[in-house]
Amino acid sequence: MRVHVLQVAYADDEPVTERVERVSALVRAQRGADLVVLPELWPHGGFSYRGWAARAEPVDGPSMTAIAAAARDIGAVVHAGSIVERPRRDDPHDDHGAEGRGLWNTSVLFGPDGARLAMYRKIHRFGFGNGEPVLLEAGDKIVAPVVELAGRPVGVGLATCYDLRFPELFRLLIDHGAELVLIPAAWPAARVEAWTLLGRARAIEDQVVVVQCNTGGAHSGVTMGGRSQVVDASGTVLAQAGEAEEVLAVHVDLDAVPALRESFPVLADRRL
Repeated sequence: MRVHVLQVAYADDEPVTERVERVSALVRAQRGADLVVLPELWPHGGFSYRGWAARAEPVDGPSMTAIAAAARDIGAVVHAGSIVERPRRDDPHDDHGAEGRGLWNTSVLFGPDGARLAMYRKIHRFGFGNGEPVLLEAGDKIVAPVVELAGRPVGVGLATCYDLRFPELFRLLIDHGAELVLIPAAWPAARVEAWTLLGRARAIEDQVVVVQCNTGGAHSGVTMGGRSQVVDASGTVLAQAGEAEEVLAVHVDLDAVPALRESFPVLADRRL
């Protein structure tokens, strides 16, 4: 499987409409990839809390519509990163959430025809009582769709940024059939060593391929960590980015996942 990880960098002076256009063009430049992955909250700013409510949009709003069209143009599965989601008022399936805020950190996965395959609302909100916990609702659903990748069905688990610190979520993802976990993020430089270490840990303990797509650049006074990486199910880092905007193009052997689980059946020894 050919995975292209798009470590997008941006600053406060780039208008959202221009960023959406630029990132859509970047996705279109990945023709030949089976899977393209974007970072968390790239349209709206991972730490741009003050602007989230004004910039929020539905999952069929302008940002995700642009990425869906790009996915269709290149015929690849595209994890579009995440947006600050505000559901449409006429959506009968959504209310304002358990806490009445009506906003979520929502990631979207598109198929090679541009159709939406899955959406995931971030379960673990980062901020220690500020930022996400006071502005956004928490998701409550495990999302691990089966997706056709490189000629075979693959269980794809979805997680976002701070979720990486909670191994229980990853255990649930493998219980739902995940062989591959996609993690878009806006992880800051101050804690980037934890970002890389925890990615390897989740891959090793759950015997899954982990694709981590972080943000580069700096915005809202926060320098982002970069260091996006692809980790195979044994914990080997197949490729890692630097700190600036960068594209990682990596070949991943999906068949190695069931082979590793059979040859080293640690998961069969779980008691909890």
